Amino acid sequence: MSTTSVTWWGHSTVWLEDSGVTLLTDPVLTDRLAHLRRMAGPTPRLAGPPDAVLLSHLHADHFHVASLKAVPGRPLLVVPRGAAAFVAKALGPEVAERCVELAPGDDTTISGVRVRAVPARHDGGRGPWSRERAVAVGFMVEGAARTWFAGDTGLFDEMHDFGPLDLALIPVGGWGPTLGSHGHLDAADGAEALRRVKASWSVPVHYGTLWPIGFGRVRRHMFDEPGARFAEHAARTSPDTRVRVLTHGETLTVEPAA
Repeated sequence: MSTTSVTWWGHSTVWLEDSGVTLLTDPVLTDRLAHLRRMAGPTPRLAGPPDAVLLSHLHADHFHVASLKAVPGRPLLVVPRGAAAFVAKALGPEVAERCVELAPGDDTTISGVRVRAVPARHDGGRGPWSRERAVAVGFMVEGAARTWFAGDTGLFDEMHDFGPLDLALIPVGGWGPTLGSHGHLDAADGAEALRRVKASWSVPVHYGTLWPIGFGRVRRHMFDEPGARFAEHAARTSPDTRVRVLTHGETLTVEPAA
């Protein structure tokens, strides 16, 4: 039976292998990002050039230009509809030619693995200082397993339509001592998302990695605890799901349901 493996490198950076295809999500490969620094885990060490990079939205902690420049090889960039223009400006026309733009409902196939964009409830702009915009999406990866990479999102009703899944990669925190409810999930809401999508396995992401410089002791529970709190909530709301809280650089291998 084919297996699927996922390695978490912190924040929303995941190395996903399915059916011989390697996918890298929202890469942050540096130890510094503007006013944020990596406070846990090693600098990511990629196993080699990925076949494709999945980019969920334009926010700099997900669509990090310096990290994209550091990704080896010439992978496809699967981006939200409208993002290729920003790629051309930030990374050059050669990289933009490797972009595949997807709106929710659109899909592409990479060596037999289907990647489908799904909705996300999150602002799609680059930031308040920028006019660059593209819709925020999540991704459904369908190979040997059905894996949902949520990107960044709040709760929405259509999550009920995603399952059943083999693996759900769910954001459960953030990168600072505050986390707004609009367009984000905390540990409890992440567990509710998991209940809606009915996954066999789940890994919490988007926490415990980046923190503002000078704020190392401010609300550290919001940095350290979201993964464990997510697992506790999920044990009550989705008792049939196996939750694995990975450390940075750790790999989980799952066998898809028959």
